[in-house]
Amino acid sequence: MTSLEITKKIGFCDSGVGGLTVYSKFRSKLDTEDCLFFGDLKHSPYGDKTKEQLIVYSRNVFNFFKSKDVKAVIMACNTTSAQTYPTLKNEFDFKIYPIIQSCAKILAGLDVKRLGIFATKATVNSGAYEREINKYNPDITVFSQSCPGWVEIVENNGQNIPENKELIKKDLDRMLKNNPDKIVLGCTHYPFLLDVMSEYVPREMFIDPADVFVDYIIDDLRKSDLLNPKTTKGSEEFYVSANPDKFKTASKMFYQVDKVNLIDE
Repeated sequence: MTSLEITKKIGFCDSGVGGLTVYSKFRSKLDTEDCLFFGDLKHSPYGDKTKEQLIVYSRNVFNFFKSKDVKAVIMACNTTSAQTYPTLKNEFDFKIYPIIQSCAKILAGLDVKRLGIFATKATVNSGAYEREINKYNPDITVFSQSCPGWVEIVENNGQNIPENKELIKKDLDRMLKNNPDKIVLGCTHYPFLLDVMSEYVPREMFIDPADVFVDYIIDDLRKSDLLNPKTTKGSEEFYVSANPDKFKTASKMFYQVDKVNLIDE
């Protein structure tokens, strides 16, 4: 790896602000990298889109990162990791980190027998969590459940509205009928709803994959000799395909974003 290559930027992508849960954890542990974040608000939410649509959207985002000559892309979105990574993983020269596939081995090592997964409809339909976890540990029974409306609740900062809290509780009650030992928040938006969920279920029941995902990324960048050697704080750029003002307002829940750039696809 040449010195020019390791100083290239790292891209992060999601359908909206949810991926900032991964981005903020990454920056808190490693802030010397120059980073780009792309939120595809034009097509958000991703959870109700077809696989074919998602591949088109993801390919466009990856081509944007290609134009920026990044060294790696973090797929901070469970839906695209489930539906598009298998198709796109060999189309680009930069390193790609999909959240589901990267975390599955660690989740498979948990001391549990029954694992619940809250995710979008597209992620649930893909069977990605079951497939990837059982690849490493076939003895874990995985229950995936979609949560319609949860992404919109987060994007609109509506978690404390009574009818939204009732929706969250209803979905929790349905999951608890499976008697899970732990519940994975299989969408990067969902950790923002932890305060609401923990009103009904102990907080330690939930797993935010972003924690292990970020540790995995940093460790792999190090092993791959891709870490930027500089010691000063890295730059940050935020891009969206629509609604920059909405992104900036919603991002306050996750991370301090000072400037948002709108790009035309």
